[in-house]
Amino acid sequence: MLKKILPSLAALFVGLTFGPMAAASNLLGGTALDAAMAAGGPAYELTVVHINDHHSHLEPNTGAELEFDGVETDVETGGFPRVVPKIAEIRSSGRNVLTLHAGDAITGTIYYSLFKGAADAEVMNKVCFDAFALGNHEFDDSDAGLAQFLGYLNADPNRCQTPVLAANVIPTIGTPLRPTPDTSLIQPYVVKEVGGQRIGIIGIDIAGKTKNSSSPLDTTQFLDERETAQGFINELTAQGINKIILLTHFQYLNEVELAQSLRGVDAIVGGDSHTLLGERFANFGLNPGGPYPTKVTDLDGNTVCVVQAWQYADVVGELHLTFDGEGRVSACSGTPHLLLGDTFERNDVPLQGAELQAVLDTIVATPELGIVEPDPATQEIVDVYAEDVEVLKTEIVGVATKDFCLERVPGQGRSAICDVRATQANGGDIQQLVTEAYLLRSFEADVAIQNAGGVRIDIPAGDININLVYTLLPFANTLVNLEMSGAEIKQVLEEAVSNFQDSDGSTGSYPYAANLRWELDLSQPFGSRFSNIEIRRKGTDVWVPLQDVDDVTVVTNSFIAAGRDGYLTFGDVSDDGRMVDTYIDYAQAFIDYMQQDLGGAEPGDSVLTTPPLVTPPFCSDYSTQLFINENSEPQLPDAEFLRACE
Repeated sequence: MLKKILPSLAALFVGLTFGPMAAASNLLGGTALDAAMAAGGPAYELTVVHINDHHSHLEPNTGAELEFDGVETDVETGGFPRVVPKIAEIRSSGRNVLTLHAGDAITGTIYYSLFKGAADAEVMNKVCFDAFALGNHEFDDSDAGLAQFLGYLNADPNRCQTPVLAANVIPTIGTPLRPTPDTSLIQPYVVKEVGGQRIGIIGIDIAGKTKNSSSPLDTTQFLDERETAQGFINELTAQGINKIILLTHFQYLNEVELAQSLRGVDAIVGGDSHTLLGERFANFGLNPGGPYPTKVTDLDGNTVCVVQAWQYADVVGELHLTFDGEGRVSACSGTPHLLLGDTFERNDVPLQGAELQAVLDTIVATPELGIVEPDPATQEIVDVYAEDVEVLKTEIVGVATKDFCLERVPGQGRSAICDVRATQANGGDIQQLVTEAYLLRSFEADVAIQNAGGVRIDIPAGDININLVYTLLPFANTLVNLEMSGAEIKQVLEEAVSNFQDSDGSTGSYPYAANLRWELDLSQPFGSRFSNIEIRRKGTDVWVPLQDVDDVTVVTNSFIAAGRDGYLTFGDVSDDGRMVDTYIDYAQAFIDYMQQDLGGAEPGDSVLTTPPLVTPPFCSDYSTQLFINENSEPQLPDAEFLRACE
């Protein structure tokens, strides 16, 4: 049925008003070179420069590690002031060049939390992309928030105008993305003339993930990715266009499979899975997911080249395509450029002399690595927003009705503001609250699990501002969903405690959870410490015993999802492919929990003028219901001391 309606959908979209550049591109007629190519004329070469998933990472990323000659070395990477000159360098080569962004430009740092896409749009316009495909996180503040960002992106009709592509996204007339029958902020494809050749670029967003893990309007439709792609490939082919690129936000493995299931596509420039491609990166301690480019064949046996450019404005991809006289890809190659700063440290000491020179020589000899000087004009834009960040961090996003005590192991006494008697029975209040926030902001999870050490400070009664939230949750973590069995959950809880009880690990691995509770006896051996583990499925009020065979979606932070801090089974689950990174910044998730879940704000609303009241969960909801220390002493509530929970 869908195949039958796709041609009419294509006609509908082509008839919409997309702005002067997009309209002109779609109305281009055939060229003499098109005709010559179709007749078996000379080969044609095209360079595609691309990024994806920069997620509001405008500033450089610090704390990255590369291995040089097997030695871990700290280096600064990426940042939009480096993306801009690298793209400009490739564009100035004299080749035929297209510049593409494969989605998830926004959400992920405080720059989006505070400026709602204005900062991202301004630096993106320093590049002026030939096309931008929507990702799932573009809908995090619903259709209205996306419309606001796209308004920033294409605010000046006399300057940069970026076609915004999503062939399988159908907004309803009268909604923010399609205000009238004749106007839409998105379009299914754009046709660009480059070097006398027409290139069709079709946008595809990941449908299920966007509907289930973001906040689009219920009326906005998301069509099947493959069916939609093939329908618009056929539409472009019927116009005589034989060079077609899919600009997709669909995950690397999906994109490889998609390429193999279609006819008529030449390249897929993708995103969403944040996949690092380029096998040589393994020499520097990184984990590439495949070759750059990845070459597969379509249903007709023709070559399709698939690429991604990692994440967070760290990599600029450079794909070279050669087309034969009939418009088929005869060759593809390229380089994923990892953008580096010019300082290198080991053990917090800057490299000098021979050590520094050895690193520099390696970089010069490695096409994938390059030191890039930030573009001054783009850096100035980022600096202006950075100054505003310091002011806007003071905005109040919630009001704590009581002191939320920090604790790791119950009764340990880590809090700077609370008597140890307040936490000796159930542990930290603020860690418990953070897991409650994770559970609600993940959308799909049944339970949430958090390591105690990932939460850094007490929250005293009173105002909670944005700066306090980023002090509470200061790391570059995202929310990650793991598909686990009940037996695996029991195992990972035991591992978390064993990390400090049986090894030399930090007590920061002590687990906290939402919709999961237990009794814990540290005097018992590994495997017998947790008992009476109960689960409350999302959307229910009933606690039931957790069974080994239960299938459970667990949300956690990306740090322990990788198996760190003793959570080894989390790492195994991730390695088994049962992990989905939502790429929701965990500090932003806590802000959204207060503003939206507690305060009733709609996605995309600015900070509420009346901050919501933040109260502790009920005592019966705390994950640690009974705690017995290693001396077999139960740590019971102190009858003379008031706890935060009730």
